[in-house]
Amino acid sequence: MYDQTADTGGDRASQLFKAAERARRGGQTRRALALLVAAAHSTAGDNAALRARAELRRGLLLLSDGPVADAHQTLLLAAESLGSHDVEGAEQALAAAAEAAWAAGDLTAYLQTLERTADETPPAGPPEGTSAAAAPWGAFRAGMRHVVLVDFARAAQELEPLLAAAARTQQPDALLYAGRAALVLGDIAAARRLLGRALAAAGAQGVSGPTARILEFLAYAELRAGFHHQARAHAEEGLRAARRLGQRNIGAQHHALLALVFSLVGADSATEHHAKAALSVARPHGLLQVSTMAEWARARADLGHGRAEQAAIRLAPLLRPGPRRGHFGLWMLAVPCLVEATVLAGLDEDVTDMVDLYAEWAALGADPQAVAQLTRLRALTAREEDCDTLYQRALAQHEAVDGQFEHARTLLSYGMWLRRRRRPLEARQQLRAALVGFERCGALLWEKRTRSELRAAGDSAAGDDVSALGRLTPQQQRVAGLVASGATNREVAARLSLSPRTVDHHLRNIFSQLDVRSRVELALLMNGDRAERSGGSGGRERLTGGRGRDA
Repeated sequence: MYDQTADTGGDRASQLFKAAERARRGGQTRRALALLVAAAHSTAGDNAALRARAELRRGLLLLSDGPVADAHQTLLLAAESLGSHDVEGAEQALAAAAEAAWAAGDLTAYLQTLERTADETPPAGPPEGTSAAAAPWGAFRAGMRHVVLVDFARAAQELEPLLAAAARTQQPDALLYAGRAALVLGDIAAARRLLGRALAAAGAQGVSGPTARILEFLAYAELRAGFHHQARAHAEEGLRAARRLGQRNIGAQHHALLALVFSLVGADSATEHHAKAALSVARPHGLLQVSTMAEWARARADLGHGRAEQAAIRLAPLLRPGPRRGHFGLWMLAVPCLVEATVLAGLDEDVTDMVDLYAEWAALGADPQAVAQLTRLRALTAREEDCDTLYQRALAQHEAVDGQFEHARTLLSYGMWLRRRRRPLEARQQLRAALVGFERCGALLWEKRTRSELRAAGDSAAGDDVSALGRLTPQQQRVAGLVASGATNREVAARLSLSPRTVDHHLRNIFSQLDVRSRVELALLMNGDRAERSGGSGGRERLTGGRGRDA
């Protein structure tokens, strides 16, 4: 990120540049920024080159540890100042300015930056006679411009030379751009391979600057592939690297990635810790991508625990137009969670518009898993008579692509649907396959949820609890436990972030499944005192504190 040859105009400026670099490496961002300002003003008035170089370094520093909107404007000014005498420096400034706009979630600024070049000519890939390996930013810029314009066919044409050139280079930056290009094109396996090579090349060459950034995209690619153990290992390593280098913004990105990982394993305290750590930097620095990922992680944890309504409430503002909308690069990736949460919560909100929007995304071919996920969403929202066929079609589509986590989610969704249609034998078949998938990819929270569904479907091998209580869904178990402790429906609704109507619906199903007629009988059953069930109704007022039955 930082070159080591300062374009200084005198000993004083040179010393200030070196002092700023030492401060940056020591994590003293504010001091480093002040030293760079001093360096720019320590030279004669006609030394525009040095002042421009100082602005470039200041913008890069803000990008790694500061408000990214400020970084964007500083880098654009640096590009203008450098353009006439340092085209390479100006291109570096524009590349970093685009990164700042992306981090901020400013779609307009991102596109405008992609359309600029050092000499203000329209972007058309690398200059004639220059390979993509030698000018990776030029090829990446051209491809991403078409991604933003939703022309993935043209984007693929622009990015393919970058991928081809990556086979002939060991430059970490070139391999990083190639890995990111593969991610954009939906080739997750190639992305993991290229980013792994970038990490190895950086280590072999002793280049520490891009390490945290490489690990960020590598962990993200592993998350997309469903390799959650590997994603955690690389995100934790990236967080350590970002801390060593004083790159708090990149560190926040790794915290958000770790929140997403832990949201799948049921480690609620770790999920919340990393989400809060990410947001503590993202909010003051304007990192919309980071804050969107952190909130998405919280929603995925809610969904995994069966708190579907809370997940839907958390996700809806991020994905629908409005002042709280999340990062444009994550809208479509989070749509399946929103649709599933809304349907499972039984909310009245119509999500067909979100499904139709996701269909447009799937048709672009940018995500190989999107077609199968779309069919799952169609099944969740379809008429009863069409669901079976749609689920089976989704499973067939999953077989054609990688992505074991999403495959397992479809198996779980189908199994849940079959169980609720009183087809337990078929349900157990799908749920057992889902359990294996979640076990393989380390999604422990979803594994636990699947075991609960298996018990409810009568599978004695799913765990130790094969009683009537064990056959309740996880949400029903939570409702039953709170009601048995004496809580009213409204109190249960507040505790579980549900509507009173939803609690009433759950409680009626619980009474029916457990064959109990009152809240007292439910309390006795929950406490294991089955022998007292037949005579427990007389103590209803005593056990419920006079509330009576509100189910």
